[in-house]
Formats: sequence, C-alpha cells, structure tokens
Amino acid sequence: MKKLNFIAVLTISMFAFTQVNAQKLKSFGSSIEKKIGFVKKKVPYTDVVTYLGHAAPNTEDEVKNGKKFYYIYVWVPAVAPELGLRMMSPAKKVKAKNPIKGKNYDANSSSDDFFDTYITLERSNIVTKEQIKDASSANWTVLARNDDSGEMPKQPSGRSYNSLLRYKSKVGNPTKALTRGLYRVGFTTFKRGEVKGTFVAQIGSPVKLPGVVMAKTIDELLAQMK
Repeated sequence: MKKLNFIAVLTISMFAFTQVNAQKLKSFGSSIEKKIGFVKKKVPYTDVVTYLGHAAPNTEDEVKNGKKFYYIYVWVPAVAPELGLRMMSPAKKVKAKNPIKGKNYDANSSSDDFFDTYITLERSNIVTKEQIKDASSANWTVLARNDDSGEMPKQPSGRSYNSLLRYKSKVGNPTKALTRGLYRVGFTTFKRGEVKGTFVAQIGSPVKLPGVVMAKTIDELLAQMK
C-alpha cells in the first residue's frame, strides 16, 4: 500500500511539474533560420513588447461571424520587415521584462482560468499619431491569423491551443506592407463561446523599433505615447 501511495504521489507530482513547465515561454524566434552544427534554429527577435491582460465574459469589443472578439491596439513607429505575434493563456506563471499591463490584470493574475486562443494581426489605414484619435472610423485589414501552434507551450489542459504567427511585409502591396501606423491584435476562441482568463501577448520584430506601445483602448494607447 505504501508503495502504491508513493507511486500515486510521484505521478501527481510529475503531472503538476509538467503543467507548471508547460506554460513557460521560450525565446521568440523570427522566420530567419541559422544552422548551428546540424540543427537549424530560428533567430530570436531583437525587439519584443509584452502585454499582460485579462479577458472577462461579455466585455468583447465586437462580434464577428458569431465569435466574440477582443482587441489590443498597437502603435508601430517605423517600417518593419517582419512582425511576430504570439499569445498564451493563462499568464499566471509568465515572467517578462517591463511588461505593459492591462488595468484588470493584477486583480486577476492568480486566476487559473484560460481560453483556447485564436489571434489576428490587423493593420489600419492610420499612419500618423494625429490620426489615431479618429480610430473609430479606421479601415482594418487582416494581415495574418493563427489558431493552434505546436511551437507554443501546451495549455494546462495538455492541448496545443496557444497561438503564434509571423508576418513578412509585402512591400509591393500598400495594404499588406508593414509600415508605420496603427495596428491591432484581435483575439477570441476557436469555438464560439465566452473568452475568460489571463493571457500574455507579445509582438516581436527582427529590427529595433523604439516606441512600440500596446494598449486595450485608443485612449490608453494615446496616454502611453505622450
């Protein structure tokens, strides 16, 4: 009996250890690969901005195709060859340097709630700071989207339901190029339903882009840009 109890405790401990470590974010790699010995590895983004937030049911910004979408607004101050975006939920064990925090994050940072992330990277037709105040009438173009990524840590459920995308600028296409301007991260769940839990969203670039800011609302974005 003691032996069985020991095995049970060991199994539970190993499961807990796996769950804790499953949510640990690794270096955010770009699409650029370098061969190190016999292994190809993605070159890490040199510039990464982190946003920690909490999504609550019935606080969505928009309903599209029956799904409740939430947005995080992003100001990109210069032309970029590529942008990477990733999201993980929950965010309770995430450690990041100088993260931007949503106003409801700290109050919910210990929550075990999480959701199956589905992300979009969208670009607006707003290209100057002065135009941002008129964002309510902006036109938005979806540049890329992702549901599940095998590169991301598994969620506490054991499933690979966190998201990651990389988007290379299409210089010859005015609406698909990564220029200076207002962007947004859209997120929801793959299945229709409520979005509930903490999350970490990161935007990375292979070149330095001083002045990138992220915020849940346009007013908060403008306040950060002052």
